[in-house]
Amino acid sequence: MTTMELNLLTKDYITDQKVTVFTCSDGGVALTSTALKKGGLSTGDVGVQYKYKNTIVDVKVDTESNISTTFTFTGILPSTKTIASFKVPDYNSGKLEVHYFHDHANLTTAVAMNQTPAIDVSAAIGTPAIAFGAEAGYDTTLGSFTKYTAGISVTKPDSCASIILGDKGDSIKASYVHHFDQLKKSAAVAEITRRFSTNENTFTVGGLYAIDHLTVVKAKLNNHGRLGALLQHEVIPKSVLTISSEVDTKNLDKNPRFGLALALKP
Repeated sequence: MTTMELNLLTKDYITDQKVTVFTCSDGGVALTSTALKKGGLSTGDVGVQYKYKNTIVDVKVDTESNISTTFTFTGILPSTKTIASFKVPDYNSGKLEVHYFHDHANLTTAVAMNQTPAIDVSAAIGTPAIAFGAEAGYDTTLGSFTKYTAGISVTKPDSCASIILGDKGDSIKASYVHHFDQLKKSAAVAEITRRFSTNENTFTVGGLYAIDHLTVVKAKLNNHGRLGALLQHEVIPKSVLTISSEVDTKNLDKNPRFGLALALKP
């Protein structure tokens, strides 16, 4: 699925309360603080990012005393990016990724450094008009594939269509997004998913409309009666307020769910 389709059907549709504050110093240090209230549980984390030449270091600490560290290296080899990550106290969570980029192709290989090593490989090839992609995961201990997915997308100036075969061949997803103007201030998307093991079909339609350069509204509805809507407004430059809700139209006695998010970037 394309980035636009993901933005229309999934991004910013929240049912929790979330506040994010982002600051950046002249020395290249970025600090991000997040507080999240989900149901009756409140959590938070603090992340620090430091950039030095061709290296980026990210460290995040959450309220459960987990420390996540990521090192990103560029320029070690031409057209490549290397990412090493691990989490404390989960010492078996180490992961090494290598990304190779080309004008018409990219390849990513990831190895999980734990007691049951897993290897993930993904690749994409194509042009701005048409692209093919596939990914697979292999567990070296079990000697079997943990996942494999393949897809194709066709992109035009005002539309994009894609078909994805996923869940180890158990599901197929087809989607189409259309822009109604050159500035992409309004768009509509339709998606249908078929799961073969359960013979279940899910059909979703959604849309986006930019009221002005500061305010955007989005909505989506599927055949199971799930209706979602959100309003996003840039209250000050780079700081965004998002208000969203979800309603079960087939069970109106059930209370609707609401979400609120505020991202501040001074």
